[in-house]
Amino acid sequence: MTNIKLMVTGGAGFIGSVVVREALKCGYSIINIDALTYAANKENLSSVASHENYFFEQNDIRDREKLTYIFDKHQPDAIMHLAAESHVDRSIDGPTDFIETNIVGTFNLLEVSRSYWEERGRPDAFRFHHVSTDEVYGSLPADPSVLFTEETPYDPSSPYSASKAGSDHLVRAWQETYELPVVITNCSNNYGPFQFPEKLIPVIILNALAEKSIPIYGEGSNIRDWLFVYDHVSALLRVLQDGEIGRTYNIGGNNELTNVELAKTLCGILDRLRPRANGQYEDLIKFVTDRPGHDARYAIDASRIKHELGWEPSVTVEQGLEKTVIWYLENEDWWRPLLERKGVGVRLGGGKK
Repeated sequence: MTNIKLMVTGGAGFIGSVVVREALKCGYSIINIDALTYAANKENLSSVASHENYFFEQNDIRDREKLTYIFDKHQPDAIMHLAAESHVDRSIDGPTDFIETNIVGTFNLLEVSRSYWEERGRPDAFRFHHVSTDEVYGSLPADPSVLFTEETPYDPSSPYSASKAGSDHLVRAWQETYELPVVITNCSNNYGPFQFPEKLIPVIILNALAEKSIPIYGEGSNIRDWLFVYDHVSALLRVLQDGEIGRTYNIGGNNELTNVELAKTLCGILDRLRPRANGQYEDLIKFVTDRPGHDARYAIDASRIKHELGWEPSVTVEQGLEKTVIWYLENEDWWRPLLERKGVGVRLGGGKK
């Protein structure tokens, strides 16, 4: 699938920037729409900024008039919608941006996409790919045989997951009501290079390197399925190209770890690659008060995308975590300035403004 004009929202963020870089390698032309809010970073795209098939438009998806202008200017063949407020802790302290961006922003994008698609005679090849999260499904029991499937009822626990659930429902409604050709993907927790320092894995790595305590919520027993970002992006491009219209695909890494297991694994990798002067990094782990509504377990059944589209993750969690640690060790010039941004390194999610 080449010579396709793909419009990516949120392309200066963590996952979005990997989509942009990998899609350009595959021969796509990319129109990146990003508001450049606190978690975005144009440095994520410095390697492709001068690429002849890369175009950047700074815009907030809450601005429908500007969206319409960008669609008319660039004439995209497909949309991959990643732009979102995504940090659960921030959503607890300040849910407004999450509702406005994730729900109203998605509504704007759907309406502009629908008008654009209809004005051009409803081309069969057009796609609206909505990228979402497994957090919309709520929390799983400890039983390892119980996994999220595409039929799992929605049961979101946080303002973030509720806003993503709302956006998923809007996308499905626009397909059912207006026949807009959509596909939806719900992924597990992503990690890898270029992840913003407020997220758990970068927090563990960077706090360890700074000889700061490594905060783990509650008893560290919450379980997550970890997905290497490059595997996720390969799945996204596969779904965009070959996914069935109206279909949802769950994307997971088949890598369940408790948060404390994750922290200890990362500490072990750091012990090997950059040993402490005294003791081990695991000594820095500190259990802190849990956040409100903290889901106990997420785990994805990714058999649909495997059987229908032939996608599987390419790395184990141990391999992916080692790649990630090495990247952060080698790219201090990237992450060091981000530590100064608002809220980074500060405990969020206490439910107070």
